[in-house]
Amino acid sequence: MASILMVAGEGLPFIKTGGLADVIGSLPPELVKKGHEVRVVMPLYQKIAQNYHQDFYFEKEYSVSINYHEVPVRLYSIIKNNVVFYFIEHQGYFERDSLYGYDDDGERFAYFQKAVLEMLNQLNYWPQIIHCHDWHTGMIPCLCKEAHGYDERYRNIRHVYTIHNLAYQGNFGVEMLDSCLGLGYHLFDNGNVRYDGGISFMKSGILYADKVTTVSPSYSQEILTPQYGEHLEMVLNMRKYDLWGITNGIDIESWNPMSDPEIPYHFNKVNAQAQKKENKLALQKELGLQEDPNVLLVGVVSRLTWQKGFYLLMEKLNELCAAPIQLAVLGSGEPLIEEKMAQLEAGNKGKIVFYRGYNESLSHRIYAASDLFLMPSLFEPCGISQLISMRYGTLPLVRETGGLRDTVQPFNEYEKTGNGFSFANYSSDELINTLYFAIDVYYNRKEDWTTLIRHAMNTDVSWEKSAGTYGLLYDELLKY
Repeated sequence: MASILMVAGEGLPFIKTGGLADVIGSLPPELVKKGHEVRVVMPLYQKIAQNYHQDFYFEKEYSVSINYHEVPVRLYSIIKNNVVFYFIEHQGYFERDSLYGYDDDGERFAYFQKAVLEMLNQLNYWPQIIHCHDWHTGMIPCLCKEAHGYDERYRNIRHVYTIHNLAYQGNFGVEMLDSCLGLGYHLFDNGNVRYDGGISFMKSGILYADKVTTVSPSYSQEILTPQYGEHLEMVLNMRKYDLWGITNGIDIESWNPMSDPEIPYHFNKVNAQAQKKENKLALQKELGLQEDPNVLLVGVVSRLTWQKGFYLLMEKLNELCAAPIQLAVLGSGEPLIEEKMAQLEAGNKGKIVFYRGYNESLSHRIYAASDLFLMPSLFEPCGISQLISMRYGTLPLVRETGGLRDTVQPFNEYEKTGNGFSFANYSSDELINTLYFAIDVYYNRKEDWTTLIRHAMNTDVSWEKSAGTYGLLYDELLKY
């Protein structure tokens, strides 16, 4: 069994912008159940400070060098689900309206990573493995080996680096190497951290970690190609023998249709269809949709971005509006897509509803009430929404890419197998044809639809298996 420090830019139950937070909230407790000792560290953002600061334990105050100045660090901790969470506090860097997207992101997360490594020294806590997630933490393996390589305590640590989304890489100017990270320019000259005339946190993580993982087997193969590699495919191919694809799970306690406090009618595999109709009526009333328990309700809970395939949908708005369905969309993202969704609602009152923004409570009710869940992604490292929808007996309709291909088995009308619907090519024609196929099954083949719901709810979407695979990965690292 291993002692592991997870380092991430966000994590539940404290804060969330995407699927990374779900992983940080549910994987560590599952690893603890399997006997590992797991701690997590993340920045102390404004919303976390507002909601949790009074419950935190003050650990230490120390400093790290940024822009040739000693910058103070205040370290706090709290225990949740048998996992120790640490928080790096710097009000100027982290107590802002958003988590990311600022001009000084490179400096902010250089500070965070240096503060994490100095935390080990301050607490005299030396994990066997540091498991870093996404670009916000990509320099940690490099800093450990290049800046602290003289110190045996740092040198003995093994490193795992998980790519949740290769499209966000943390690319910054070369001057940061010296000013913020305290590293020599030779690492730029020899190509180790160089990317497009600057430096890349993501590339550094891929090259310096002992093992690299992605969040599904299919995505781990896709990113070795120019189509999905985001200009890092050559670097990833250098590491392909150390590259593991491990599918995400979900927290099946939080997402449980039998006990979910956010939904009005609870259900299990036996009474799913009857109770889903009751949830549907309640949601229709809540959102102003025409109340009809028998209409096919299509749900969307998503960031509204190009990655999620919404441009495909926009190519087929006439067909969508003509289909015998209702559509409930929850999300925010690109202004163009938001505007189109608002226009759709305005022209189709009672049939289409768009809730702009994010509402965690409402998302539970959409998962529970919908019959079909739409996820036509251009690419999808893993995807969590399709796992949640299956847990609630809502059949996913997805494009066959990344984790969607690994978790959704398309309905085979001859063998009566599958747990959802899927299409292969990034094509609006294929999307709309698959939607109409699903509509036909829903209205005209009731037995098949019932079978699909049962298959979906029988799909193992927990962390149990994946946590076991991470355990094998850690074991392999510790053999060195």
